[in-house]
Amino acid sequence: MTPGPAALPEPQPELRGRRSLPEDRQPVIIAARRTPLCRANGALKHLRAHELLAPVLRSLLSSAAHEADPGAASEAGIAPGSVTDVVIGNAVGAGGNVARLAALEAGLPVSVPGVTVDRQCGSGLDAIVLASRLVAAGDGGVYLAGGVESISTAPLRAHRARDGTPEFFRRAQFAPLSHGDPDMGVAAENVAARFGVSRARQDAFALRSHRRALAAAAAGAFDGELLPITAGSGSSRTVSADNGPRPGLSAALMARFPPVFAAGGTVTAGNSCFDADGAAAVVITSVERARALGARDGLLVLGTDTAGVDPALLGIGAAAAAERLLTAQGLTAGNVGLVEFNEAFAAQALACLDQLGINPDRANLEGGALALGHAYGASGAVLVTRLLAQARRNPVEGQLALALISIAGGMGTAALLGYRRLS
Repeated sequence: MTPGPAALPEPQPELRGRRSLPEDRQPVIIAARRTPLCRANGALKHLRAHELLAPVLRSLLSSAAHEADPGAASEAGIAPGSVTDVVIGNAVGAGGNVARLAALEAGLPVSVPGVTVDRQCGSGLDAIVLASRLVAAGDGGVYLAGGVESISTAPLRAHRARDGTPEFFRRAQFAPLSHGDPDMGVAAENVAARFGVSRARQDAFALRSHRRALAAAAAGAFDGELLPITAGSGSSRTVSADNGPRPGLSAALMARFPPVFAAGGTVTAGNSCFDADGAAAVVITSVERARALGARDGLLVLGTDTAGVDPALLGIGAAAAAERLLTAQGLTAGNVGLVEFNEAFAAQALACLDQLGINPDRANLEGGALALGHAYGASGAVLVTRLLAQARRNPVEGQLALALISIAGGMGTAALLGYRRLS
């Protein structure tokens, strides 16, 4: 039997009494959906990015009303023409503004624009941050915001040589060589060495992620947020579950994985995430507009921050952003009840949580990217989707939630959210 997550301390209603924006400018997330996360070149390999995202956008338009009143007809959702903008993160796509393409594919009218954000792994969370700031600026709009990645169909990349022939490359450059521009796994090794994160801790953290994800799936914890999706390429097969969590993993098996990125290192295939295809998005608007739409509750966006760090230690970026954000809010990590961190590597997740003073047992209570996979531009939006689902299953007025992700090039983004009943 998989042990359950460690019990959290009773969350304090930190939201009560805190100064916030007026209701016509206070951003709130009232609906969230995601596709299953599937290993790259696997179950969703025939779907391009806009084909992954479009069903999520369509679902959100109806789910916002359904979540306001679970007995309401789903067709009574947000009118497509009332959407102000579609803000989507994407990291390795073909360009061409996938937000606009997916919005039209989803059946939104041509009057609804779209904008695509690229902050690499942080793109999905940064898209939500951008939408929240537009609401806070006072436009009163309704936004669909999130991220998508189809690593399976990502284009080949090439520079043009002097003679015009293509010179293919595996990944983009994220920082000048004078700053160091390590591959992600090498950077994870750097973080493990600098912050003293042992192989044993990394393996245990990764194994726990798989066990928690498996237990959550068995308990139906993902059911409300998951949108089954047709596999594409003429297939009528429906993909309705994440396919990454591995029931056969054990501590003994984890210990057998060799280091991948450095001789004598500690980062292995077992304690690293895998590449995944998937999409996730939310509906974000003002509290005033949310009430008019009939929303019963949601996550207020209380503050956000993005910080830069040494590119050679890029995995620590999330801690820098979260530390600055919490300080600005007059809070500590102990005030936060729910924490979702993108587990690209166990080494950097543990280093960041240690830096923030967060017991790793308190983070990713239902597993993270080590088990579910890392869909680059979608992963930050998956964090927020998970937090809304968790907050609604165990509603505590004023409970704080923290989403944080480290980013290639030496950055990190964090968002502080707070559960609020609206009706």
